[in-house]
This record gives sequence, structure tokens and C-alpha cells, in this order.
Amino acid sequence: RLVPARRKEPRVSRAVVVYESIFGNTQAVANAVAAGLGETLPVEVHEVSQAPTALEGADVLLVVGGPTHAFSLSRPQTRDTARAQVPGEPVSRGIGLREWLESVRLGPGIRGAAFDTRINKSFVPGSAAKAAQKRLRHLGALPAGTESFWVADMGGPLLPGEVERATDWGRDLAAGVQA
Repeated sequence: RLVPARRKEPRVSRAVVVYESIFGNTQAVANAVAAGLGETLPVEVHEVSQAPTALEGADVLLVVGGPTHAFSLSRPQTRDTARAQVPGEPVSRGIGLREWLESVRLGPGIRGAAFDTRINKSFVPGSAAKAAQKRLRHLGALPAGTESFWVADMGGPLLPGEVERATDWGRDLAAGVQA
């Protein structure tokens, strides 16, 4: 009996990290994930309003991240509420990850991973990472993983050890897509 050969996906040769951040916590996680990825892959990091809206090439790992607002990806109203609480200027002032994911075009074979920042409370449901990963799959990305990183409260700070955990996750993502 003949067994069909398993189609091998092309090896990932670069990573693109796109993040939305209001208070700076998700930005810190994005930079830490990029540091982990960057140990073995060239990495581009973009704040969501500056991110490219078309990504081509099956050699790309796209990693997206945003804060969990109202149990999912942020919306204009939830961003406005959060921005009103930022002392100084928010990191992301334009569109959010939800809108970017509605406008982006992905080439075939791109791998997609998603992360979020959320309050570390067991009674708070929902995850921006899971919502983003679902949208990436609908865009045709091959799932590469999701992860949540914890903040003490809406404005942060990140809990101790989360930046290091994000670097480790980036390192693990790179290893996983190159295996």
C-alpha cells in the first residue's frame, strides 16, 4: 500500500511581530518575544498602525499581540476608555489589532502566532490571543501558538518574570517553526 508523502512546509527564515499597546505592557512583551525570536531569525517589530498590510512568502512567521479588552481584541470604544487612563501618551494611538487583522492580506503558507496581555485574575474570562489566532487561521495562516502574559492591573505593570517568559516563548516559537 502506498502512503502519500507528507508535504513539508518551507522553513521559516524571518519573523514579523505586530503589536498594539496602550500602556506599554504589550509593547514590552512584543520586544521580549522579538528578542527570543531574534536569537535565530531576522525579526521586524511594528506597532500596529505602522505595520505592513500585505505579507508574502511561506517563509514568514507572523506574531501578533494585543491587550485583552472586554474579553477579546480591543475595539475603538475600549481603546478610548483605556487611553483616557494613560498618564501621558499611549503607545498605540491609531488603529488596533482587530482592524489591522481585518485589512491585512497574507500569502499562502505563513505561520501565525498570537499573544496577549491580561489581568491575572482567575475570574476574568476571554483572551485577545485566542481571538487573534482565530482571525489568523481565517486569513490562511498555519497556527504556530498562542500565549498570555500577565499584568497586575489594567495599566500594568507586567508581573515579575513575564518579560523573561516572553523571551523564552519567542525562542520556543523560532525553534518550533524551524523544526
